[in-house]
Amino acid sequence: MKYIGKIYERVKKMMKPEIKLVALDMDGTLLNQAGEISEENRKAIKEAEEQGVFVVLSTGRSYATCSDFAKSMALRSYLITVNGSEIFDNQGKLVERNIVDTESIQWMWELSQKHDTHFWAISCDHVYRAEMPEKIYDSEWLKFGFDTEDEATRQIIMDELVSRGNLEISNSSPTNIEVNAMGVNKAKAITLVCSLLNITMDQVMAVGDSLNDLAMISEAKLGVAMGNAQAKVKEKADWVTATNEEDGVAKAIRKWVLTN
Repeated sequence: MKYIGKIYERVKKMMKPEIKLVALDMDGTLLNQAGEISEENRKAIKEAEEQGVFVVLSTGRSYATCSDFAKSMALRSYLITVNGSEIFDNQGKLVERNIVDTESIQWMWELSQKHDTHFWAISCDHVYRAEMPEKIYDSEWLKFGFDTEDEATRQIIMDELVSRGNLEISNSSPTNIEVNAMGVNKAKAITLVCSLLNITMDQVMAVGDSLNDLAMISEAKLGVAMGNAQAKVKEKADWVTATNEEDGVAKAIRKWVLTN
């Protein structure tokens, strides 16, 4: 009986779940290397929406740099930006915002200068790259990012960020570090969206490639890693699809979401 029970659990896990929401990362996932949405991905997303499935972009990008993609696909649900720091409805109305305290932003900018790394920062109304405003305290901030090819430097910065104790740390590529307010991540944002849509995380498929996708891939009913995903993401995922150059999003939607 114990053996039969184990077989049953394996078969149950392999059964196609009832997916009502698909959460998609953008860079390295929905977008190809040219920064475009392939026709196959667009077709699969349209078919999912026509079958009543909500498709939600869940990205590290700011609203200004991702909203046109959502509009181009006529998505009817919500838009999760800056790793979950902000949530917008399909009319562009702000639903939720979580800021990073300005003192931490100032400290991280000084840390990037100390270690001579590339950096970027997202405020509530602007994306700064390789420069910061003269008066940092005049803005509200959503995220700070470091980028360096030097692994030792990256680890030193990571250790300092962790020791501060009030920051959510992830990445969107192997060479960078992304920092949000503590507790802010894509999974938490998707959970809120689910509550607004009267569904649960047991009805979500999440697809991504980097550490800022790890929480949503772990907490969704079905976590899908891209073929080009970082190793840690693949380890956590329930299934690995093709790469972002091979329409991996479309393949995942067709296998797990669309009904024939």
